[in-house]
Formats: sequence, C-alpha cells, structure tokens
Amino acid sequence: MKTMALHGFLEFFQREKTFRPKKRFNQGTIRYSLHKQANASLQSGINLKEVVRLPPGENMNDWLAVHVVDFFNRINLIYGTISEYCNETTCPTMSGGQKYEYLWADGETYKKPIQLPAPRYIELLMDWVENQINNETLFPVSTDVPFPKTFSTLCKKILTRLFRVFVHVYIHHFDRIFSIGAEAHVNTCYKHFYYFVMEFELMSAKELEPLAVMTAQMCKD
Repeated sequence: MKTMALHGFLEFFQREKTFRPKKRFNQGTIRYSLHKQANASLQSGINLKEVVRLPPGENMNDWLAVHVVDFFNRINLIYGTISEYCNETTCPTMSGGQKYEYLWADGETYKKPIQLPAPRYIELLMDWVENQINNETLFPVSTDVPFPKTFSTLCKKILTRLFRVFVHVYIHHFDRIFSIGAEAHVNTCYKHFYYFVMEFELMSAKELEPLAVMTAQMCKD
C-alpha cells in the first residue's frame, strides 16, 4: 500500500505542469543531504510529526533553509495544477472564502497593501520568495558563510505567505485537485507543512485560522 501511495505521489509531481522551475540544492552539500533525508523520510510513510523534528547534531538554520525551499517547490507544483482555472474572472481577489482576503505589499514596488486578483498576487508572492531564497546573503549556499541574524524571521514571513496559497487552493480550487485524483498527495504536503511550522512555532494561530477546521480533521495523528 505504501509503495502504491509513493508511486502515485511521485507520478503526480512529475506529471503535472509546474508553475515555475524548481529551486535545487547542489549535490555534495550539507543542505542537499538534509533535503534528501527529509524527502526520504516523507516518502517512507513515517509519522509526519516525527519527520519534521531536527535531526540530532544538525544545524537548525540548515534544516529551516531546506524545508523553506522544499515547501516553495511543492506549493509551486500544487498551484501549477490549478493555475489555468485561477484567473482574474474566477478569482478577482486573493481570498480564502468570504471571511479572509489577503492584500499584497513588498515594501518596494508595492509599499502599501493593495488588493489584487489571486493569480497576480500569487505570481508576485512566488517572485518575492524566489528572490529571497536565491539571495546568497539571505540564504547562504556555502557553510563558510553564516546565516544572517534575521534568518528565522525571514523564514517565518516566507512560510506565512506560502500558507496563503494553500488557503486559496483548498477553499477555491479543491474541486480541480480532487478531479485529477491528487487530493491525497496535496493533503500529505499540507500536513508536512503544518507539522513543520507547528514544531518550530513558525506561524501564528491567527494566520493558520482559515484552514483550522480542516486541519483539525486532517491532522489527528
């Protein structure tokens, strides 16, 4: 059963079109090893609450960097499966139902929070995340270069914003996810994300609220 589930999981992520190219780790680096370790644990069917724990002797910032990049890649792939159904007509605002709406601001081009259609919001969000993780002063590639003191704060901000894509996809586009038979795989990605941010207190309860009811049902293990 686990082998079949793993096959379906890999097939889903290899088959569907991506929203943008994957960010990859260089082979032979500590972060590449941690990335492989995290993925192997995820794919083996081990309890996800255990998978997210910091391995003994590993650096927390390295573990955080690996997961932020992996979540960025996976959420890109998930959004890629529904992006053709997410347009200015179907999704005129970046929302999660009637109760939740997200405004975009990046402190540079958009200094004040602004209402945007969901696809434009998500495009800007992904551009912003990509710029952060490709900036070697923020996400050092070499272990000789120390992480900035603000690294964990930046990761919290990135994960909080990536969570909003989950909110939009689950509330407005889950019918598409279900129609292609990918709900189990998307749910696994979500649970992995949720357990990780809970393990290290990376998101507030207020930010997690839009999917709180679903999460309570899904994350009982």
